[in-house]
Amino acid sequence: MPTSEAEIEVLRQEIDKLDAEILAAIKRRAEVSQLIGRTRMASGGPRLVHSREMKVLERFNELGQEGHTLAMLLLRLGRGRLGH
Repeated sequence: MPTSEAEIEVLRQEIDKLDAEILAAIKRRAEVSQLIGRTRMASGGPRLVHSREMKVLERFNELGQEGHTLAMLLLRLGRGRLGH
């Protein structure tokens, strides 16, 4: 357990770095998901695939209710605005 302010600062810097990596990954995930949706719609398919979304939700179950909430937010971000 950290005992000094210097150790705490090092850990906070690590969290800041992780936050930046997570944010970049979330942005990329949303881009890829929106591209999939547009591609699917352009070929006459549905924009969303319920079974695929259920798999995403299952993947986040290990984090409990917060994981479910996080997965729902990621799915919502990935859907984007219809027609864009």
